[in-house]
Amino acid sequence: MLPKKLQNKLNTRKGERTLRTLPSSVKSEVLVDFSSNDYLGFSKNKAIFSRASEILKEYDLQHNGATGSRLLSGNHKIYQIAENFIAQTHKVEAALIFNSGYDANVGFFSSVPQRGDIILYDELIHASIRDGMQMSLAKTYKFKHNDLEDLEKKLITWSKKLDKDGVIYVVTESVFSMDGDTPQLQKMAEICSANSAKLVIDEAHALGVFGTGLIDKLALGHRVFARLVTYGKAMGCHGSAVLGDTDLKSYLVNFARSFIYTTGLPPHGVATIIAAYEELVNTENKAAHQLAENIRFFDEKIADLDLKSVFIPGKSAIKSVLIPGNKQVKSVENTLKLAGFEVKSILSPTVPEGKERLRFCLHSYNSQAEIVEVLQLLEKSLK
Repeated sequence: MLPKKLQNKLNTRKGERTLRTLPSSVKSEVLVDFSSNDYLGFSKNKAIFSRASEILKEYDLQHNGATGSRLLSGNHKIYQIAENFIAQTHKVEAALIFNSGYDANVGFFSSVPQRGDIILYDELIHASIRDGMQMSLAKTYKFKHNDLEDLEKKLITWSKKLDKDGVIYVVTESVFSMDGDTPQLQKMAEICSANSAKLVIDEAHALGVFGTGLIDKLALGHRVFARLVTYGKAMGCHGSAVLGDTDLKSYLVNFARSFIYTTGLPPHGVATIIAAYEELVNTENKAAHQLAENIRFFDEKIADLDLKSVFIPGKSAIKSVLIPGNKQVKSVENTLKLAGFEVKSILSPTVPEGKERLRFCLHSYNSQAEIVEVLQLLEKSLK
């Protein structure tokens, strides 16, 4: 039986209608998917599935599990092959695979920023980064969302107060998971360089949607101290990697506790990462082109239906429409679900009260007819 304090917290969630429960996979499978992060359909890509098995055969790896931490028995040769491949693809010195994006962010931010350092982070940064920062000995301060003027003011202020060997880390996402918008990354990189700050970028929702990520697309790799890429979204598999130089990789191997004290990914999971990258950079791959077309078409239709004012602007595969109030946004979600569409509502406290929204995730496999129908239903629901 739960302690009373814990039961009270659950009861509060129930009373506020914000209690989280695991969805029924059977029901979700019959709905049109506008909710998953499988932007390119790679999670069900048969060529990737088959190629992963071929890779394992090539290197004679017939293992179901890693058997231990990578620092003990779990560092199968497929890891070095994958990390070299990832580094070459992103044109960086080194890559280090973590078990998930959460593990990577917690490991990085809990170990890299030190006492006397300062972290300046976008106020809408992901929860995994916040959790990592809470474990850090560095001081943390937020800047207004995508507000470079506010960031620059804080950089100038805190640069003057830094210890002699102190470092300022500036942290943002290239695509924000709740809003789907993007900061002015080129200008941000210039500001960081001018103020001797180290820029850290989470590319979880950019990899695959924008080729190998917005940092690569904008040729900003040389200006970024570290970036995170995850494989459970557009890449359709699992795991993540921190990209940087060889010294950063060595440091994380020695001090990132979420890397050191966990069993490594199984060889098949690592082989699937390689296969997904091969599919992503394949010039004949049509999924990325179709996704880009669906994003363009979705934006065109929300303008045609006069819905532009309620959507958060952004060019990514994430399109969020603000519907304040948990009860109100859940009602619209249920209306769309009854019509056969899976679109998830994001409730407070996951987002601030008054910023509740429906989050549409677009995919290469969504048809234009499905986009038109779901937006027409949304328009009627909002009226």
